[in-house]
Amino acid sequence: MAKKSIKDKIVIITGATSGIGEATARLLAKEGATTVLAGRRQNRLDKLRADIEQGGGQALAIKTDVDNFDSTHQLVDTVHQKYGRIDILFNNAGVMLLGPVLGADVTDWRRMIDTNLYGLIWCTHAVLPHMVKQQSGHIVQTSSVAGRTANAGGAVYNLTKWGVNGFTEALRQELVEHKIRTTLIEPGLVATELREHITHQESKERVNEWAESVRQLQAEDIAESVLYAVTQPDHVDVNEILIRPTDQQR
Repeated sequence: MAKKSIKDKIVIITGATSGIGEATARLLAKEGATTVLAGRRQNRLDKLRADIEQGGGQALAIKTDVDNFDSTHQLVDTVHQKYGRIDILFNNAGVMLLGPVLGADVTDWRRMIDTNLYGLIWCTHAVLPHMVKQQSGHIVQTSSVAGRTANAGGAVYNLTKWGVNGFTEALRQELVEHKIRTTLIEPGLVATELREHITHQESKERVNEWAESVRQLQAEDIAESVLYAVTQPDHVDVNEILIRPTDQQR
């Protein structure tokens, strides 16, 4: 079964300033896609764009706050006006602010819900009219093992990732008639900066200690899984990819 080329496809990647988003942008650009880099840190977006272009790829950097409805729709409008189509949306932006429910800093909860859920929903809402008109497209979501397995200290993070899973399955069913595909990428432990932003010190120390005991996945491993999903023939929709380090038990 021949792989589908993504050469000249227009791909929006949120959370492109580091980790999985950055690695995926580099890989898809290498495969010939035009990558639209979305994130909050303009300096990192510009550096990544320059790196991709220096390597012969095509990239566009757009500063975006995914938890802001207007910002996400402006991102999509800008891309569509420039290129006339959007082929792939990779909803990758997310935060993991672990900590117990009792005594929690609820600003962490708000940030996770705004980024992990609303950010994904807003971007999806913005691209759908264009993909429906095209009668083609692919929406890829970064979920997590935490969207399947709950753990103490991760209640609200679990809530957001279970929400991503439920939203995406319902969305898949809605979009079948429009020939738009959806894929959930559900990584286990990945060596990214995600853990650095945890504000609850005890939780941060615990998860870092655990991470050091495991041969972690690399961001490039997850990028390869995205590439696999989006290069399948049109009649194949890889709905879910659950990927853990070999050493990870849960």
